[in-house]
Amino acid sequence: MEKRFETFTVLIAKINRNIRKIKNREMADYGLRSPHISCLYYLYSSDGLTASDLCERCEEDKATISRALGYLEKRGFLTCESKSSKRYKSPLLLTEKGKEAGKKIADKIDLVLKEIGTALTEKERISFYRSLTRISDVLETIGNPP
Repeated sequence: MEKRFETFTVLIAKINRNIRKIKNREMADYGLRSPHISCLYYLYSSDGLTASDLCERCEEDKATISRALGYLEKRGFLTCESKSSKRYKSPLLLTEKGKEAGKKIADKIDLVLKEIGTALTEKERISFYRSLTRISDVLETIGNPP
């Protein structure tokens, strides 16, 4: 049992660390870090999302997304149509600089997924994602008791 726990937690942590490394390396020229990249990716994929939408899609808290969006807006990657103080539910739009970065991110994600895809058959991939979803759901239930 202990070995199974160790293997599971170490592999999940290693996968997460490697994803972060790839994100940070690929976007270093833009001065972007992991939370910025997730925001740009989702905005590029679905223009007009709100900060609230990004919290859900990125699985990040409001403070993290707020800091990331502030950073991105200040550096010219995105704009917010609302200039009021309550902008959390206002649509965010990518600038040309943001669209360029978003395309680079989406292209890199496609490349990484293709490389990963060569390691698994379609049947294995479906089974893997089904299992990963079940594990995530169980852990969420355990982590958030009624």
